[in-house]
Amino acid sequence: MGLMSEALTQILIPLAAFIGIGFALLQWFLVSNVRVSSGSKLESEYNDKLIGEDEQEEGIDSDDVVAKCADIQKAISEGATSFLFTEYKYLGIFMVVFGAIIFLFLGSVKSFSTESEPCTFNKEKICKPTLANAFFTTIAFFLGGLTSALSGFLGMKIATYANARTTLEARKSIGKAFIIAFRSGAVMGFLLAANGLLVLYISINLFKLYYGDDWEGLYESITGYGLGGSSMALFGRVGGGIYTKAADVGADLVGKVERNIPEDDPRNPAVIADNVGDNVGDIAGMGSDLFGSYAESSCAALFVASISSFGSSHDYSAMSYPLIISSMGIVVCLITTLFATDMFEIKNVTEIEPSLKRQLLISTVLMTVGIAFVSFFALPLEFTIFDFGSEKVVKNWHLFFCVSIGLWAGLVIGYTTEYYTSSAYSHVQEVADSCKTGAATNVIFGLALGYKSVIIPIFAIAASIYVSFSLAAMYGIAVAALGMLSTIATGLAIDAYGPISDNAGGIAEMAGMSHSIRERTDALDAAGNTTAAIGKGFAIGSAALVSLALFGAYVSRAGIKTVDVLSPKVFIGLLVGAMLPYWFSAMTMKSVGSAALKMVEEVRRQFNSIPGLMEGTAKPDYATCVKISTDASLKEMIPPGALVMLTPLIAGTFFGVETLAGVLAGSLVSGVQVAISASNTGGAWDNAKKYIEAGATEHARSLGPKGSDAHKAAVIGDTVGDPLKDTSGPSLNILIKLMAVESLVFAPFFATHGGLLFKLL
Repeated sequence: MGLMSEALTQILIPLAAFIGIGFALLQWFLVSNVRVSSGSKLESEYNDKLIGEDEQEEGIDSDDVVAKCADIQKAISEGATSFLFTEYKYLGIFMVVFGAIIFLFLGSVKSFSTESEPCTFNKEKICKPTLANAFFTTIAFFLGGLTSALSGFLGMKIATYANARTTLEARKSIGKAFIIAFRSGAVMGFLLAANGLLVLYISINLFKLYYGDDWEGLYESITGYGLGGSSMALFGRVGGGIYTKAADVGADLVGKVERNIPEDDPRNPAVIADNVGDNVGDIAGMGSDLFGSYAESSCAALFVASISSFGSSHDYSAMSYPLIISSMGIVVCLITTLFATDMFEIKNVTEIEPSLKRQLLISTVLMTVGIAFVSFFALPLEFTIFDFGSEKVVKNWHLFFCVSIGLWAGLVIGYTTEYYTSSAYSHVQEVADSCKTGAATNVIFGLALGYKSVIIPIFAIAASIYVSFSLAAMYGIAVAALGMLSTIATGLAIDAYGPISDNAGGIAEMAGMSHSIRERTDALDAAGNTTAAIGKGFAIGSAALVSLALFGAYVSRAGIKTVDVLSPKVFIGLLVGAMLPYWFSAMTMKSVGSAALKMVEEVRRQFNSIPGLMEGTAKPDYATCVKISTDASLKEMIPPGALVMLTPLIAGTFFGVETLAGVLAGSLVSGVQVAISASNTGGAWDNAKKYIEAGATEHARSLGPKGSDAHKAAVIGDTVGDPLKDTSGPSLNILIKLMAVESLVFAPFFATHGGLLFKLL
């Protein structure tokens, strides 16, 4: 036994979750101190004094600006809420149907018998009936889906609550605006980490009331939690991604390229849809996505542990090691957040990005110490881990190394992504420079950058896989993935910060604020672009580890001893699996393209048919554009979603467990590469455009100003990159994870009834 007693574990995990929720509410309270309603005359005079004479808005009454900000914020918030409600309505139907499929498939394994039977891995013991597993897996699936939807929804709420507040704070100073945007990101990060942990902890304890000593069945049914979380995330990511990019591409092509008006100009009919899109795609989608990774890596680790010595000796503290790591992560991230909000004040634009990067470094260093503590106290000195049929002897310091290498690999991936997508380094500057000769060279350089940016992350993932597998078999890989996600609260905070400051810039432009304020919000936004790329890097890296861990759990559960690449059954699976990310990307890219086409036509129609729109005397019809985005994304998210959800079912049922193992391996290997290159190419093009627009260096000024030929070429690159970095790239990591977790959940069915075609032949 480890040094931690069961009672202590039972107290500490929910305690950490409540601390996380409390801290999130505290940050929410601090953000809400900024008022966004035009108050009494007295209050506005007081605000004028606060802002100071030199920074007062030129030529605009501050009451008027605040009222405008409040209106725009309301429009964005309503658009986002109505979209999410419609999306969740559709997803509710999907959850019910798919829940029924899970129940029927798993129940049919022993033809719906209610008899207890010998356990799968430990034949001497008697386990609960298969029907119970089918029922509880379905319940866990619903819980995971609900938590995932809730994570996305809460994130979107706080983001639309904070965007106008960030704009108003930018009138005072860049530092104050940064803190509001960052605090709001933290609200989302901590709520998500704490909710995910709490729901998982409660589910395990409730399921235990029925399962008692049958831990194998208990943790097998908990895998449904990961499946629920990720299937919601898939539709959230794809739907949100199509929404945001249809609006963005439509607004850019007509507004910037044809009409030569700035981004987020209130005359552009697609501008509200574009800002709504930032919230539903980047915030709600990202939240569900990372929650999915977190739920799945926990499920994979718990499942492998339950068939190892932790499970058979019923050592609760050691069994809960994944949950204790996540609890530690919440506490570590809380301390890290204080560094950004309370210890260092940002006085200059150049300090924003280093401050966000420091967050990653501080949380990683502190977490390494935290992992050492947890590994020493929660784990026995020596134990055995299930390793494809045999037992591997592992010591507690081995697991410390597994988790830590995952954590540090995450940092390496984050920093590499930043190096390739930030305009502070040569790569993006090269891409910007290539715009001198037009859009074609820009596209060529951008693609090359994306492919090149895959190299270091892949080596980092490979190293962490080799080390963690050698030390602790599949369990090692599962906890390495958890290590990468242990600082999820900080990762999400810096990630959600991006879209919030992007929205703040949009609101400043629409409310007609002065140029100096727009410069501040632009600086916040440029840093946010890079941190969003870092967040995507984390999501993809962790997805690779998570799906490998799930793959291991699936292979164990399906009773496959070895996956032999030379057998034709497996090899055809590999080929098809490697093709899937391309098929999926083709679907999502085309969806964005066709939705953007409708948007472009609508925006052109309004510019041509509404008199006085260009002069600014008439208001555009924002609602139609919002409707186009909503309808397109809800319709277009179904085919890619169906592709991912049906592939494992078809492969497992008709071709059997070995072919499915091939499909999973193939999609993992090719999906990671496509995802990293897509999201970095898009990020680099976006920042090359921003680099030219900002004109901060001599080199950038030689390419700009806005509207120059080089700038137009950069805008085209950015527009091509939009669906890559915000739709295809980020959704691919869900494809990899979701197919693996789905295969794990259905493994008992495939092992009993799978491979119909080969049985017939």
